[in-house]
Amino acid sequence: MANIVAIGEQDFGKIIEYNSFYIDKTAFMKEWWENRDAVH
Repeated sequence: MANIVAIGEQDFGKIIEYNSFYIDKTAFMKEWWENRDAVH
């Protein structure tokens, strides 16, 4: 089975079980918040 991106999945057990990718955007969100960038 191909790997998929676990969009919206927060249960790491399920991410591992389904062999999904997890993309941590914590640093991106911090930078976005601090720079007050607009989302278009």
